Amino acid sequence: MAAFRSALAALAVCLLYLHAPTLSSSASTDDFLHCLSASIPSSLVFTQSSPSFTSVLVSYVRNPRFIAPGTHRPLVIVTPTNASHVQATVLCGRRHGVRVRVRSGGHDYEGLSYRSLNRESFAVVDLSNLRSVRVNAAKATAWVDSGATIGELYYAAAKASGDRLAFPAGLCPTIGVGGHFSGGGFGVLQRKYGLAADHVLDAVLVDAEGRILNKKAMGREVFWAIRGGGGESFGIVLSWKVRLVPVPPKVTAFIVPVTVADGAVDVLTKWQQIGPALPEDLFVRVMAITDTAIFQSVYLGTCDALLPVMSSRFPELGMNRTHCREMTWVESVLYVYVGSGNLIPATDMLNRTYPMDGFYKATSDYVRDQPIPRDVWAEIFGWLAKPNPGLMIMDPYGGRIGAVPESATPYPHRGGVLYNIQYMNFWGPGDDGEPHVRWIRDLYAFVAPHVSKDPREAYFNYRDLDLGRNIVVGNVSSYKAGKAWGEKYFKGNYKRLALAKGRIDPDDYFRNEQSIPPLVPRK
Repeated sequence: MAAFRSALAALAVCLLYLHAPTLSSSASTDDFLHCLSASIPSSLVFTQSSPSFTSVLVSYVRNPRFIAPGTHRPLVIVTPTNASHVQATVLCGRRHGVRVRVRSGGHDYEGLSYRSLNRESFAVVDLSNLRSVRVNAAKATAWVDSGATIGELYYAAAKASGDRLAFPAGLCPTIGVGGHFSGGGFGVLQRKYGLAADHVLDAVLVDAEGRILNKKAMGREVFWAIRGGGGESFGIVLSWKVRLVPVPPKVTAFIVPVTVADGAVDVLTKWQQIGPALPEDLFVRVMAITDTAIFQSVYLGTCDALLPVMSSRFPELGMNRTHCREMTWVESVLYVYVGSGNLIPATDMLNRTYPMDGFYKATSDYVRDQPIPRDVWAEIFGWLAKPNPGLMIMDPYGGRIGAVPESATPYPHRGGVLYNIQYMNFWGPGDDGEPHVRWIRDLYAFVAPHVSKDPREAYFNYRDLDLGRNIVVGNVSSYKAGKAWGEKYFKGNYKRLALAKGRIDPDDYFRNEQSIPPLVPRK
């Protein structure tokens, strides 16, 4: 009976594909829902009238700022358990004029995976049920579904290999694989191994025609595009085959705070040139908050091996044996992420919950070639002491991440980058967020003379609608208008991304306020 039902579901998808017309300008919600019901169990479909709609919507909302009253919400949330459910949602959407947005972990900084500023009819495909991680330790590879978190991938890789395999991606363990990989994905292993996108070997994608495509079937340009250009622009990536990387069974982590009174301005000024030039096994990032620069590090080796490196290369920090903590690599990610100085059990990587008690705004910068002068850092700490202040996080480049050519993936921030900056500010549900947002925007303007220019670069995974948003002309996002934000994220790769979009989704079905516009060459 189960096999018979699966065959019927597959047949329904095939029939939908054969008869799916182009996107209609007038959406019919009832017809769309009826279409879904032919292929997807009702228990996986949540309309706005469903008792569980709100709980399903907010379950993977990481910024409650975007579920406030007045937010344009999806008509329906589909929580597929297999590929045919995703195919059916796309084909029903095409047939009945309902666009589809995809959510893996919900960390989109502007909430575009589950809200729309354009106030158009849309559905959300929530991939949280598709979160399998299958590790082949002997070949150092894994297939990981887009609904898995990077924490689940890290834990599975470590468990399968006796803590000897890892993956170069972000710090926050609840980040969804789908969005993170497709935007580039960097973290504590970036200087040793580069980006997450650099280690993607294959992928499975559902395109705007409901087809399931692997690397070969989607073609070289689309496979290039989804590895750093934002997968949601090109289809729905269901799973990724990745190359895992070796790490020692024990690594060393440290956290050293330095206040302004103790010389934070001088130490941070020095770090700008030292951090990107340290051995590739050593990652030292900085968080600047109020009057303190907090230096957080992971070293792929022992404390005994680390101490002479730090004393000879970065004595200004004053790091010593009392700061060392040896642990597994998985534990080191949690140690740096939480930042409490306490050892966190590796099993916490499997915790998918996320406290939704703070609103936030973020943006990003890249510092190239010339570090920010000392006197400017002194002024920046003045900004950090203002009312309603946020924080800055600086991640060092150099090593492998800088050695990859800019055009190898859509992520172009490579050679010549000293470090990237993330600006963040947080506030509570009852607070007025305007002063906090203004603090970020004003500091961003102040720092402008000292960061990358023409374009002023930004990280796609730190999405910021202040950089610009799409303009739709003739029911297709404008390539020319998209340059305003697209060249900041992708530099010269923006045009190639638009051409790839034109190959696989020329009608711009998969779109949001910062999706890649299609560019179709004239014949």
